[in-house]
Amino acid sequence: MNPPSATRHLPSAPRILIRGTNWLGDAVMTTPALLRLREKFPGAHIALLTPQKLRDLWLNHPAVDEIISFALGESVFAIGKKLRAGKFELALVLPNSPRSALEVFLAGIPQRSGYARPWRNFFLTETIASRPEAVKMRKRTKAEIEKLISHLPSSIFHLPPAAHQLHEYLHLAAALGANPEPLAPQLVVTPDEVEAVRQKFGLEKISQPIFGLNPGAEYGPAKRWPVENFIAAAREIQQRTNCTWLLFGGKNDQPLTALIESGIRNPQSAIRNLSGQTTLRELMALLKLCSVLLTNDTGPMHVAAALGTPVVVPFGSTSPELTGPGLPGDPRHRLLKSEVPCSPCFLRECPIDFRCMKDISAERVVEAVLQVAS
Repeated sequence: MNPPSATRHLPSAPRILIRGTNWLGDAVMTTPALLRLREKFPGAHIALLTPQKLRDLWLNHPAVDEIISFALGESVFAIGKKLRAGKFELALVLPNSPRSALEVFLAGIPQRSGYARPWRNFFLTETIASRPEAVKMRKRTKAEIEKLISHLPSSIFHLPPAAHQLHEYLHLAAALGANPEPLAPQLVVTPDEVEAVRQKFGLEKISQPIFGLNPGAEYGPAKRWPVENFIAAAREIQQRTNCTWLLFGGKNDQPLTALIESGIRNPQSAIRNLSGQTTLRELMALLKLCSVLLTNDTGPMHVAAALGTPVVVPFGSTSPELTGPGLPGDPRHRLLKSEVPCSPCFLRECPIDFRCMKDISAERVVEAVLQVAS
């Protein structure tokens, strides 16, 4: 069999640039593809181009030899100049944007592969067609949603595991000759990093189980399970397990986590509100420390699963079949949905009554957390 056109005439140990994705959850879902590329090119020098905010995600990762980061607002010309110094022979562009293809074009990398998309094919030397199984996450209109809920019974959205987003990145790696079979997303934190966060956040003397709670979601309120449900579930779980809760979130989530902290706290409770207090590496080490993470569909959900921590996730406006954590079908996780016909809508805000999330009860979440934490 002839090698793929993108890998012909490469040296035995090529210098490969991967243009990484721009969002935390998406970045984690690319790790199986990167691991397959490492498997295909064991002697290659693989560099990853990533936004500065995600740089530390890739520290110690077995698929990456070099991390090249760029700052918010840095021009494509500055990035192209930076990449030229690397003398890369091959670039694989994971995002679908014209800009990401332009960056590697301006770098003068001779072989450049990525998905065929409008306004960018000129910048690539090999354009890759979409997978037949690919599913577009199209936002539904309010009129579509009202029609769906008014014609009951209606079909419920279900997709096979092959629809998952991680296969989109594996398909790109396969175009370079890599094995397209899925692997579990993988991130790495060291034992020293875990011990360091134990010491920094005063967790070294805790003997009871440590559970994580991540109630925010940057995309919008439609991905957030109601705060009163988080409080009710967390209180019940704490009473039944005597756990210590670690509350996670960014600085913007601090009012939300403060509300949850006050709702959970009682004289017997043990809570540490760490929202806005951690670096990305510290967050990773703390998630590794947790026995389970109760979370919305958001970046830390993917990070926790890729570190081996079980997650419990209420899904509403988004689809676990498309962007769920870990390897599709992993029995360690509990991905909870309500069977409403308008879900997933992929909207930032619910245009009706938020039934997809409200129908996921606190009792159901409690039992899911207890199952995976047992």
